[in-house]
Amino acid sequence: MVSEDDLRLGIVICGKHALKLFLWRQNANFAISRHYRRFDVFVEAEANKAAGKYDNSSIDEQVDFYKQEGLTPYSEAKFPITSDVPEGCVLIKEHIPITNLFTCLWFNEVDRFTSRDQLSFAIVRDKIMAKVDWNINMFLDCERRNFVIQTYHRDLLEQMPPPVATVIRRPPALPSMRRRTPGKRITRRRSSSRRHRKAAAGNRDQFLLS
Repeated sequence: MVSEDDLRLGIVICGKHALKLFLWRQNANFAISRHYRRFDVFVEAEANKAAGKYDNSSIDEQVDFYKQEGLTPYSEAKFPITSDVPEGCVLIKEHIPITNLFTCLWFNEVDRFTSRDQLSFAIVRDKIMAKVDWNINMFLDCERRNFVIQTYHRDLLEQMPPPVATVIRRPPALPSMRRRTPGKRITRRRSSSRRHRKAAAGNRDQFLLS
């Protein structure tokens, strides 16, 4: 649920193919990707506060109100619901009364409390599912990245901090080998074995004469 003022989205597959993958094959009329890391609203709220995404007191007020309305932390008891936290930049839906009602109520919560739409998604979904037989297809975020290219506008890119430069340290140079001077021969010292043989022969002759 990101407006065009925040970023631009480009779909790299046919729109009918997206409907086939995420709606028709799943027997669903509304699909959205789930968050790539978090699936609990209360954990998501703390992450938003730590990142300074919104005023902390407003987030606390919103979460406390949802607690009173019956929102509980995510657990396996909610299965087949796989997550309470969506990645709301792409919505795939059929324009029918139930999906239009859901998006209307969801946007009302965004306007009522904070713009962090991940926090208000689960409470609206659960309220509707408690009254009618309806469900949402929440697919993996990596599947969304396969067919959507997300680019930010230039004004937002200018506000983002520059990337941190990576310093690559070169290994120390190996000690240089001594090079031979061109044209200069290296003479090796000959062994004195010949002189030793002469001395041994003289001693032997002297021994025979005596």
